[in-house]
Amino acid sequence: MILKIIKLGEDILREKAEPVSEINDEIRKLADDMFETMLDADGVGLACPQVGKKLRMFVIIADDDVRRVFINPQIIKTSEQVCDYEEGCLSIPQVYETITRPQKVTIQAFNEKGRPFTLDADGFLARIIQHEYDHLEGIMYIDRGDKKFAEKTIEQFKKRAERAAEKSKLKEAKARKIAAKIAAKEAKNK
Repeated sequence: MILKIIKLGEDILREKAEPVSEINDEIRKLADDMFETMLDADGVGLACPQVGKKLRMFVIIADDDVRRVFINPQIIKTSEQVCDYEEGCLSIPQVYETITRPQKVTIQAFNEKGRPFTLDADGFLARIIQHEYDHLEGIMYIDRGDKKFAEKTIEQFKKRAERAAEKSKLKEAKARKIAAKIAAKEAKNK
């Protein structure tokens, strides 16, 4: 099932996610739905807060095409070497910025079967892991870049949300008006 992706401006994206208490069929179904949602949106990673769930879990498919689920992850080591890469985010569509991050990470987590694992990652895989892990901490990639760019992006998404809310109000008012006309017509015909 394709889930709704939460956009910048929603509070859940700025909150720290809570540990998954039990890895069960419900969590596995959520992971499957997140993969489906991520692939439908042409993404490479998706964290629970991005689909409205305040849980410490994310899914990724990097350039090796391996589906990976990270439940209750902890980054335990990062390299001193860093690299720059232009990042984007499904919660901030069509906005990109060059972000500096450690080249390598070591992460511990549980998979969807409840088995613990440790993964040493570098390059693109390490970057996706760090990006998605940040979501669990309430951090967006724009927070790691230029402050003015972040402020501008936040303001832009705030205005988008305001326009969407106004459009929704107008649509609801129009629907009420049509419903009232139909009800009046039906009452007249009785």
